[in-house]
Amino acid sequence: MPKLRNIIFLILIVGALWHFYGGAFERSGFTGVYEEIHSDVIAIKENPIVMDTVEAINQKLQQLLGKLDETQQDNAQQNQPVAEKPKLNTPTEQSFSIHNVELGDERSKVEQQVGEPQRTSLNEYGVDWVTYHENYQNFFMAAYDDQNRVVGLYTNQDLLTSTHEITFESSRDSVLATFDEPLNSIRKGFINYQIQDNGKYHTFLIDQNYVTIFYDKHENNKVTAIQIISEELEQQKEAFFGEPSEELKEGFEYQLFDLTNAARVNHGLPILTWDESVRKTARDHSSDMADNNYFSHTNLEGQSPFDRMTEDEIAFQMAGENLAAGQSSSIFAHEGLMNSLGHRENILHSDFRSLAVGVAFNEESQPYYTENFLTK
Repeated sequence: MPKLRNIIFLILIVGALWHFYGGAFERSGFTGVYEEIHSDVIAIKENPIVMDTVEAINQKLQQLLGKLDETQQDNAQQNQPVAEKPKLNTPTEQSFSIHNVELGDERSKVEQQVGEPQRTSLNEYGVDWVTYHENYQNFFMAAYDDQNRVVGLYTNQDLLTSTHEITFESSRDSVLATFDEPLNSIRKGFINYQIQDNGKYHTFLIDQNYVTIFYDKHENNKVTAIQIISEELEQQKEAFFGEPSEELKEGFEYQLFDLTNAARVNHGLPILTWDESVRKTARDHSSDMADNNYFSHTNLEGQSPFDRMTEDEIAFQMAGENLAAGQSSSIFAHEGLMNSLGHRENILHSDFRSLAVGVAFNEESQPYYTENFLTK
C-alpha cells in the first residue's frame, strides 16, 4: 500500500511539472525546463511581496526563539540560590572595608575569603578591576598592585563597613557632616584636575586614599556606591582620562555591563545576558560620536537607535539606548546614568533581557559610552 501511494504521488508531481513546463520540454528538452524553472525561482525570490513575507516569517521566528531563550533564562534565574550575605566586620587597618576587604590586604587572603574572580578587565589606572560576585550578588571589584596587594575597591551593594559608621543607609548630609570638606581638585604634577561638584558624589582624601562616595538622588540621596583608590595608584594615572587602548575599551564595556547587573540585583530584577550581536552597533555609534564631536541618540544621518539596530539586522521586540560621555570610567558613567531618570528606567526595566556596551575614545582620550538594551 505505501508503494502504491508513492507511485500516485510521483504521478501527480510529474503531471504538475508537465502542466507548467511541458511546452518548454517540447521546445528545448531538459535544458529548456531547467532554465525556465531557474528563471521562475529567481522571479519568486525577487518578488517584493514574497520578500516581505519571508522577512516577516523570519522576524516572527527570531521573536519566538528569543521568547524561548528568555523563558529558559528566567527559569534558570529563578532557580539560582540566594547568596548568603557575609557577616561584615568593622575594619581594623583602614577607615573603610568592602566585603571585609581593606586596602593593603593580600590577594590570596581576599580570594580565600570570597573565592575566585568572575572577570578581570583593564581600568583607567592601567591595572585590572578584578570582579567578584555570586550571580551578581555580593558584588565588588578590587584592584591589585604588582605585589598583589589591594590598591583599589568598589561596590554598589550593601557590603560597606566603616570606623566612621558610614553605611549604605547614610545620607549625603551625614557624610558631609562626618568628614572634612570634599576635594574640589586632584593635583597631578603641575596640573590641578577639577572634581565636578554636582551633588551626586564627593571625593575625600582619607588615610591617604581617595574615597569617592556616590549618592542616589532618587533614594533620598542615600549612599549608593563607594570607590576607594590608594594615593599611589591615583598618582600613577598621569591625566584625568586613562590611556586609550583596545584593552581599556573592552574593559570599560564589560565593567559597565557588570555594574548594570549588580544594580538590577539590588532592585530585585533579573540579570541581563551579554548580547554580542549588538556590540558592533553600540561601538559604531560611540565611534561616530567621538569622531564627529556630537552627543545624541540620533546620528548625523538622522538614524535613531532602532534604525541602527535594524540596519545591522538585529531583531528585537523592544529596545532602549543609554549614552554617556566625559566620565573618566564606567563607574562614574554608570553612577551618572542611575541618577538620570530616563537612563535609570532603561537600566531597571524589568522586561529587558540582554545588553551590550560599546565604547570609543576621541582625540582627547575622552570615552563615549553606548548601552543597547534588547528583548528579542
